[in-house]
Amino acid sequence: MRIWNTFKTTILLAGLTALFIVIGGALGGQVGMIIALIIAMAMNMGAWWFSDKLALRMSGAREVSPAEAPELHEMVEVLSQRAGIPRPRVYIIETETPNAFATGRNPANGAVAVTTGIARLLTRDELAGVIAHELAHIKHRDTLVSSIAATIAGAVTMLADIAMWGMIFAGLTGQSDDDNGGIAEMVGGILMIILAPIAAVIIQMAISRSREYLADAGGARILGDPLPLASALEKLEWAAGRLPMETSPATAHLYIINPLMGGLAGLFRTHPDTSERIARLRNMATRSPMMAA
Repeated sequence: MRIWNTFKTTILLAGLTALFIVIGGALGGQVGMIIALIIAMAMNMGAWWFSDKLALRMSGAREVSPAEAPELHEMVEVLSQRAGIPRPRVYIIETETPNAFATGRNPANGAVAVTTGIARLLTRDELAGVIAHELAHIKHRDTLVSSIAATIAGAVTMLADIAMWGMIFAGLTGQSDDDNGGIAEMVGGILMIILAPIAAVIIQMAISRSREYLADAGGARILGDPLPLASALEKLEWAAGRLPMETSPATAHLYIINPLMGGLAGLFRTHPDTSERIARLRNMATRSPMMAA
């Protein structure tokens, strides 16, 4: 698992470098490619070390102390001990949409973020199932590659915005279309505006959907019972369809349930079908009704 995740991380970082170089060449020729290479190298280092912090910031998460959320901290403490990992930091996202995600480049730097709406929808056992699922992600060490994917998707979106504003500025200054540099910039900008959202989704889909199945099974073992997580997934899927979350598409794949419904995000699913996840968990309970922790 760890070797496979390291391989995926390397591929994602290499893809980011290639993407920046291609865009740099489209917007600025050879000079643009050199500048893009320098930026990509800096982005790679930042993505490796700070992707978890960027993912939390993009999600609007705020770290809470044990005094602010005592029950949540206690739950995370107990379950992390059962999972055999250091207790992760705890974050809250101010939104009524119930959801959660985990991040961190390794278990020693793990973090769990839950929305304010999740405790109002789920029972204590169901919330424990969700937390156990997120701790399984941290234990499996697949949170680094997920956070890097979010960083890359955010960078792609940023490049699209730069290209769009570059085109607007060129139009306002009356730059001639006969100028070869202006034409190249316009073509590159149009391509970025069209392709950036698609590229962001493809990057998210590069994260294997099988990680959710593995985290479901791992969370069930940490909790000692797969049924609370199955019930929680059912409620979270129902809520996501009625109260879509206002969040960046770049971070959608991090959450336990896809927070974005419909549109491009619905066409290219970053999560496996929830009904299949629920069926697998209930099948675990049928096969092993006395599952040990």
